[in-house]
Amino acid sequence: MSGSLMVLGTTSDAGKTVVTTGLCRALVRRGLRVAPFKAQNMSNNSMVTVDGAEIGRAQWVQALAARAEPEAAMNPVLLKPGSDLRSHVVVMGRPAGSLDAGEFAGSRTPLARAAYDAYDDLASRFDVVVCEGAGSPAEINLRAHDYVNMGLARHAGIPSLLVGDIDRGGVFAAMHGTLALLDEADQALVSGLVINRFRGDVSLLDPALTQIRSLTGRPVLGVVPWLPGLWLDSEDSLSVRERPTPADPGRARLRVAVVRLPRISNFTDADALCLEPDVEVDFVDDPRGIRSADVVVLPGTRATIADLGWLREHGLADAVRAHAARGGPVLGICGGFQMLGREIEDPDGVEGPPGTRVAGLGLLEATTTFGSDKVLATRSGTALDAPVTGYEIHHGRVAVAAGDELPGGVRSGPVLGTMWHGCLEGDAFRWAWLRETAQACGRDGLRFGTVSFTAAREARLDTIADALEEHLDLDAVLALVSDGAPAGLRPVTGGLVG
Repeated sequence: MSGSLMVLGTTSDAGKTVVTTGLCRALVRRGLRVAPFKAQNMSNNSMVTVDGAEIGRAQWVQALAARAEPEAAMNPVLLKPGSDLRSHVVVMGRPAGSLDAGEFAGSRTPLARAAYDAYDDLASRFDVVVCEGAGSPAEINLRAHDYVNMGLARHAGIPSLLVGDIDRGGVFAAMHGTLALLDEADQALVSGLVINRFRGDVSLLDPALTQIRSLTGRPVLGVVPWLPGLWLDSEDSLSVRERPTPADPGRARLRVAVVRLPRISNFTDADALCLEPDVEVDFVDDPRGIRSADVVVLPGTRATIADLGWLREHGLADAVRAHAARGGPVLGICGGFQMLGREIEDPDGVEGPPGTRVAGLGLLEATTTFGSDKVLATRSGTALDAPVTGYEIHHGRVAVAAGDELPGGVRSGPVLGTMWHGCLEGDAFRWAWLRETAQACGRDGLRFGTVSFTAAREARLDTIADALEEHLDLDAVLALVSDGAPAGLRPVTGGLVG
């Protein structure tokens, strides 16, 4: 078999990522060589491949679902918002300047070419390429320059599924309206509908499923149930609200406060902590959340200097220093580590005006200097008598003047800083740090050492694939992959339901 499939959504967060991920695992189970693809991501949640390329974390996880080595071609264009009006651009895993909101549309032609070339390359090497769209294909103000949704589908004649989130309400109107806003050539590739996040008795939907097929000429190929307690490494910082919560709220736990910075990046660094039964993780944005915590985590950020200013303006900087002064453990990762140092310098204007210099929180003897060259690398080492791995994505170089050595950084008593994202995903290191931290907080009765992060991720991927195997017509999906969109799909026009 050779072919591709596009997964579109009626809205952002309709379930495109979950469906794409589940399809990657379900199809590879059938002996196919599968690659995920997203022409363009807009996300500050990224990963580094083994050859030093930066891609969206969602495509990295989808590659794991497909049991394929993650590579730059799977996410050829990555936009990393530095502000509401400007994004840093990564093309084929490497920095490629920046893009202002006003020039976004007119500057997409070279990005589209890079995306199409990457797709064509994957399609030549894999049996199936499962493509994830972005936002909605019916963003009519963007269609002329689109290369992520119908632009990509038209480039390669890719049959497409349209996913809608019924939990939000209005799913049938959203599906009909999405199709009606597409031109006839685009509509001709939208071949089936998928309803996501359904709760209850699916037979109650039967009249609506029949009517939406009559109205659109497209079959509903599946109704995927709500999957409680399930999350994936996400692109969107809004998804911090969807991190798992403790099942037993009365149980004694180590309380970890992760500061929810305005420009937070790689917030999935805390996911491994969320899985620990004896750890309670809260994402906080005010000093009260820090005062009630045992441990404070300062995560990565796309704008270290600006977010450090936000910490000060909102009283969190003083709260973090007070927590450390009480002997409370603090962990800073990447930009969070840079904030914990003595000073941050930006001579070349990477984050702001050239020559900017600001004081850090002063909890570690370290100085950060921003440079135009970006560090992208995977790392490994040993800490707390345990193996530790991670990856680096940053412009800031940190010079350490004093303290105890730590892979990717330094520690001073209970205050640790490292440039290594993902360091907590290694079970042995995470357990060692949590045991040490719990003891420092006087919580000796807590136990760590039972949860494997890698095994938990694999279980999540299998759970999603199992749900699609049960609730999605995979034979019909495979027919689309091999045969393309059915001929004669009629166009959908606007109008009232009679």
